[in-house]
Amino acid sequence: MIVNSARFVISNTDVRNCPTEMRHEFAFIGRSNVGKSSLINMLTGQKSLAQTSSTPGKTLLINHFLVNDEWFLVDLPGYGYAQRSRESRQEISRIIREYILNRRQMTCLFLLIDGRHKPQRIDLEFMEWLGENEVPFCIVFTKLDKLSSSAAKKAIAVYCEELLELWEELPPVFRTSSVDKRGKTEILAYIEELCKLPLD
Repeated sequence: MIVNSARFVISNTDVRNCPTEMRHEFAFIGRSNVGKSSLINMLTGQKSLAQTSSTPGKTLLINHFLVNDEWFLVDLPGYGYAQRSRESRQEISRIIREYILNRRQMTCLFLLIDGRHKPQRIDLEFMEWLGENEVPFCIVFTKLDKLSSSAAKKAIAVYCEELLELWEELPPVFRTSSVDKRGKTEILAYIEELCKLPLD
């Protein structure tokens, strides 16, 4: 798939206010500072479509971007930022859960994982929740340019081995870097295939 256009459509905190069109939606989520905005900009070929920040946890809204006038890329709030108040964390959790559980148009959730780190409890618990609720998702390892080729391969293998202790099989896995554009072709090809599925 070639991305010819991508534009911001709407931001909100309520799934009921999301776009009403029946288009496929591909939502991106991960812990704060996982490189989500950078990955979205890399996929769409636009440097500032999603706002990047050195301060973790800046995305507090459900952000819809229309790609190729065909499908929505959805930027969800990052989770797990400890500097937020308890009330703020609860509100973000509500936004995320209501979108994921109630948005019929969401075809797949892309869960971003920083490839430099060992499995984190918060991510494993989130994956377990996705599985319990039968949410279709895939795993996107980010920031792999910060590791050598062999170190990246080993880190992902160790991560996947730990997941297989909990899961019978792995969801689709993508290896990415927003710096060298690694994984862009594979993710867009996957989205292109999913766009062929009928929307209920």
